Amino acid sequence: MLVAGLALTGVAALIHVYIFLLESVWWRSRARQVFGTTPEQAEQTAEMAFNQGFYNLFLAVGIGVGTVLVALDERTVGLTLVLFGAASMVAAGLVLVLSSPAKARAALVQLTPPLIGGALLVVDLL
Repeated sequence: MLVAGLALTGVAALIHVYIFLLESVWWRSRARQVFGTTPEQAEQTAEMAFNQGFYNLFLAVGIGVGTVLVALDERTVGLTLVLFGAASMVAAGLVLVLSSPAKARAALVQLTPPLIGGALLVVDLL
């Protein structure tokens, strides 16, 4: 269960690194096509997107550092970081779908891997 849980939370971290790139690096270019925004909308929301992207990156980094710590046999601290990051990703996905039901697909992409991975890690702890 441990390896499968870490693999799925790792996938979640990679998804959030991609979201970071979209929001903080590619917001005025590639992200416009993904999010369907005009150049004017992208310019008006660039500061907000830049900041939001870093939240996604920090969650991914937490899972990455936690996974490394688990590999170094620091399970308590490592799993705490991984589970906190995964729970935060699930919560953010729930906020997205509850606040904007039209974005349910994006929310499911965001919350499914950390939900399943986190659940497998919890089962492994029991």
